[in-house]
Amino acid sequence: MKALIQRVTKSKLEIDNKEYSKIERGFLVLLGVTHEDTMEDMKVMAEKIVKLRIFEDENGKMNLSIKDIGGALHIVSQFTLYADCHHGNRPGFTFAAQPEYAEKIYDAFVAYCKNDLEMPVSTGSFGADMQITLTNDGPVTIMLECKEGKIL
Repeated sequence: MKALIQRVTKSKLEIDNKEYSKIERGFLVLLGVTHEDTMEDMKVMAEKIVKLRIFEDENGKMNLSIKDIGGALHIVSQFTLYADCHHGNRPGFTFAAQPEYAEKIYDAFVAYCKNDLEMPVSTGSFGADMQITLTNDGPVTIMLECKEGKIL
């Protein structure tokens, strides 16, 4: 599982030129799922994201988590995080999970963040053509990968 996390002051997602979801301060999380990802990977990734201390404290140090600042998560499925560009110029996506499996893990990730981690969550629509407008704060962008229940 891969997650590209962007610290944002706002993030808005549109589908068919209509606002679908948005957040103010928090994280835009682009989430990629591969064939071997498990529910354990999903939980480890979600917990790591919520615990990341990448918001500034009163001394300007990255020392606060998203919960500390009362932020929200904007979680969007992103199979292209598993693009394979080793051969030629057209990416292959054989490492990305099949849509049915990826959606199951994605939905579980969203539910775990909302219910178990008690985070405010907005989402995209799995498989839809989405346009995202965001203001990256910093900019701060972090890539995480989880495999076999461990952050790599």
